[in-house]
Amino acid sequence: MAGLIIDLRIAFMNLVEHGRRTALLGTAIASVTCLFVLLTSLSIGIRQAMIESATTLMTGHLNVGGFFKVTAAQAIPAVTEYEALVELVRRTLPEAASIVQRGRGGGKIISDTGSSMPAAISGIDIQHEPDFKRVLEVVSGDIGQLARPNTLLLFEQQAKKLDVKLGDAVTITAATTRGVANTIDCRVVAIAREIGLLSSYSVYISNASLRDLYQLRPDVTGALHIRLKPEHVADVDRLAARLRGALGRAGYRLMQPDPRVYFIKLQSVTHEDWSGQKLDVTTWEDELSFIMWTLRTLQAVNFVLLLILLLIIVAGIMNTLWIAIRERTREIGTLRAIGMQRSAVARLFLLEAALLGLFGASSGVALGVVAMTLINAGNLRVPVSVQLFVMRSKLQLALESSTVLWAILLFTLVAGVAALYPALRAARRKPVDAMAHFG
Repeated sequence: MAGLIIDLRIAFMNLVEHGRRTALLGTAIASVTCLFVLLTSLSIGIRQAMIESATTLMTGHLNVGGFFKVTAAQAIPAVTEYEALVELVRRTLPEAASIVQRGRGGGKIISDTGSSMPAAISGIDIQHEPDFKRVLEVVSGDIGQLARPNTLLLFEQQAKKLDVKLGDAVTITAATTRGVANTIDCRVVAIAREIGLLSSYSVYISNASLRDLYQLRPDVTGALHIRLKPEHVADVDRLAARLRGALGRAGYRLMQPDPRVYFIKLQSVTHEDWSGQKLDVTTWEDELSFIMWTLRTLQAVNFVLLLILLLIIVAGIMNTLWIAIRERTREIGTLRAIGMQRSAVARLFLLEAALLGLFGASSGVALGVVAMTLINAGNLRVPVSVQLFVMRSKLQLALESSTVLWAILLFTLVAGVAALYPALRAARRKPVDAMAHFG
């Protein structure tokens, strides 16, 4: 241990002695680490925003949905007698933090000006979902008004497309379970800011209004959205399997696991030869499969950029160490002549590079955290086109402690690995030749 401490002290003094070179290379490592931290925090921030927004607006961490077919050729996304299902889910999943029921449907919205648009229509009991108000940023109106019958929440671009404003009336038309067109009139009580792709097609009305539109019984809903306690979110696949088993044992007919959003499944279910009720257990990733490519794309870009930056750092460290070894050839020869073993010489250079990587990476992480904090404090708004990726109207970065430790360890290790070959070459120099070296 004492020998290692001495070697660390020597390595540190060498870095101080060659301060200009140390500062240059350390700044490069710090810059790369800072960029790595920012890119990683962007990816984590998007993932967290996606989970928070999606599990509040259109899906739970786990969902019990399904389809009901009056005939083999007519299907709707509906769950009958959902109260019994709620009790079964509560007994099966003590990991659940909350269970809410959402109506599911699709139809056409027509304004008094004649403008129209297709939309996925979600029914909601707003008084039972306080988080819904927190996730959405309301531009005008009051989300609480959704507790009243025949009320509607739109997003800004939808309101612009329909040419409506707060208080205006629209007509919603859809086909009932019997294939008959039905309409209801709704008043716009709230207009919310865009939150990316999730807000491009979804509108919200009260569950009672959705049942009126589809002429459904009070005990029918679209799906049960199950939000898990934070410590259990990572176990969502295992919990989904447990829930499927419990539903099967209770006598419910189940659909095969299918990682697609429900309105895409509806197209294939319509052509299947069965009738009645089938339940479908899905995770939040299943319901968001059509937009998960954004996160995977960002992660792939992060990986490619990180790989390029690491190669640059490796090349820089190796080149710098070659120069340092050439300048210190006589010093190496002297150390070897007074009895220092080859392994000790190699260890000195490795420790020097590792210390450089540690100091540079630590500085880069600190800069990255400061930059991330300033960005979050700035509440930077992003264009609508960018919201497709960030899932929010404001840019928010997030970082995990494990990422900080991983960044420091990674760049320290990379610096050490980059120094390995030059250090071994330096250790193999013969003392006589090294001491006779000039230049």
